[in-house]
Amino acid sequence: MNTKTNDKFNAKTQMSEGVCTVFLSGELDLSVAPDFRLVMEPLVGNSEVDLIVNMKDMTYIDSTGIGILLSILKARHGMEARFAVEEVPPQIQKLFDMTGIAKFFQS
Repeated sequence: MNTKTNDKFNAKTQMSEGVCTVFLSGELDLSVAPDFRLVMEPLVGNSEVDLIVNMKDMTYIDSTGIGILLSILKARHGMEARFAVEEVPPQIQKLFDMTGIAKFFQS
């Protein structure tokens, strides 16, 4: 399990039967984007596993965080590898719906 933690953001990875789930908690914004990228970069290029981001414990995401998710989506799509976002909290789902990106993160 790979873990990246600071005062306001946490990312933990769990591998199980060909699925890598990244559990996020806290606030994903410009200040913690480098931490999130450090966790995600080695995972994105592995097309042998399904990649899932679990946002159940997220409290906030800004345009930088959304941009990172979209870049992961694009990279995974190009490799024909599965990428999904699950358990999105209502306040973040509302933002995804308003920006029109929710449809791209369907499981």
